[in-house]
Amino acid sequence: MNTTIRLGGWDELKAGAQAVRHAVFVVEQQVPVELEWDEMDAACLHALACDDSGAPVATGRLLPDGHIGRMAVLPHARGSGIGGAILAALMERARLRGDREVLLNAQTSAVPFYVRFGFVSEGEEFMEAGIPHIGMRHVFAT
Repeated sequence: MNTTIRLGGWDELKAGAQAVRHAVFVVEQQVPVELEWDEMDAACLHALACDDSGAPVATGRLLPDGHIGRMAVLPHARGSGIGGAILAALMERARLRGDREVLLNAQTSAVPFYVRFGFVSEGEEFMEAGIPHIGMRHVFAT
């Protein structure tokens, strides 16, 4: 699958990012819709991957405080490397803006994915939206 990743603000990427997040989090994982949308979207840098036809297939966001979140890939695009490409793009943008580290709350089932990118688990497992998570951190080499 050939994909294109765009980075930008919520105003620019909202339609595509919302479509992916709704399909993955609200429909597939049954996260209550009121928990999915927050005021932080407007302050974040968003990444959106689209396939050859221009249809959105993956998204993620980088918060001003260095947290990466709302990583989502549509089922048919999983295993294609696009989730890793989204994560790498957000990590690189954080590094370029001067962040010393990036943090995220990983669904425990996704921990091996994040470990491949140098993230280390921290603390105890916790529940978020009824799904087990764990905090993870990646410190950039100096």
